[in-house]
Amino acid sequence: MLLAAPALAQAPATPSQAELDAARSQLRDALADPEPAAPLGPISPATPAPDALAAPARPAPAEPPPPLGPLGDPLTEATPLPAPPPPAAPAAASAPDPQAPEAAPPEAALPEDEPPEGAPEPIPDLAYGAFQRGYYLTAMAHAIPRARDGDHAAQTLLGILYSGGYGIPPNPTESAGWYELAAAGGDPGAQLALGLMYLRGDGVTADPERAADLFDKAAAQDQPDALYNLGLLYLEGTVRPASHEEAASLLSRAAALDNAEAQFALGRLYADGTGVILEDSIAARWFRSAAELGHVPAMTEYAVRLANGKGVDKDEAAAVRWFQRAAVAGDPVAQNRLARMFAAGLGVTADPVEAATWHLVAKAAGLADPWLDDYLLGLTAEQRTLAEAAASSWPL
Repeated sequence: MLLAAPALAQAPATPSQAELDAARSQLRDALADPEPAAPLGPISPATPAPDALAAPARPAPAEPPPPLGPLGDPLTEATPLPAPPPPAAPAAASAPDPQAPEAAPPEAALPEDEPPEGAPEPIPDLAYGAFQRGYYLTAMAHAIPRARDGDHAAQTLLGILYSGGYGIPPNPTESAGWYELAAAGGDPGAQLALGLMYLRGDGVTADPERAADLFDKAAAQDQPDALYNLGLLYLEGTVRPASHEEAASLLSRAAALDNAEAQFALGRLYADGTGVILEDSIAARWFRSAAELGHVPAMTEYAVRLANGKGVDKDEAAAVRWFQRAAVAGDPVAQNRLARMFAAGLGVTADPVEAATWHLVAKAAGLADPWLDDYLLGLTAEQRTLAEAAASSWPL
């Protein structure tokens, strides 16, 4: 529960219209870019889907993210990468020609998944089916004999079961052993998962070089998370030679495969001109694409750009909507910016209680704002009580 601010013995005088206008002007200037998230980190599949080791949502930071800083020095001659294509306009439907002869009906076609005549019926994957329904011990019972017979998908599933502790105690060493077998057989999901284990030293001795090699193999099969993690290694320049252009190329490939982390990272590269051209409009489009995939920091970044008209047409009302989505998802930066929008009436009807509520929620998460602290002093006792009650019940 949030600590309530001490009640005032006497509320200050209501500000004049001139003071409110001055405050709005100050807020517009203060609504700067959210300070970029901490350095990009590797994707770590905690609860992957059985058919693809997808990265989970980024955990909420213990404290608000520091200001966005450059990911590296801009290159003097950066190679532009393709921007995400704008949505295609739907083709206009044309009216049928009443004089045209009636077209013959198309020939009936067999369903694509119907096996050829005489072919054996496909064998259902009982192990993965049980895993998807939450019957983990049944999944293991079906997977073990198949894995021992060299079935790489079953080996990967056993790696997942042992890694996540599904139905059994977690056993990273056993997990790594099954991933090793599947990775050697060319399974890209196992290669990614094993690479992350070598990167962290989880169940194996830490070996960043081995991790990078495994990411390389999975990336060659267009595994999106492997492309993203490999791109980060080229940005860092420790395990792989530092190359902003190579990093941008890998991140671009992952972004094109709808990897939200890669889209967000690529947006930051275009915003800074690192390894690519400096182009705010392309950065904004990648931020929006990542935001639409549910990437919370991208929602905040895109909202800030909408509020400031940076790389996109200014739209304060749309900015408020994106700030709200990110704020409800728990991003302290979005909560703070949303409080400022409500305080100044930017893109939304001014609402002191909403402004105070979101400020208190963000402040409890560690994001201080002296301006909003002063703003709260101007609220009535009733407004403060309502805001404190709403903030104390966060999250809903």
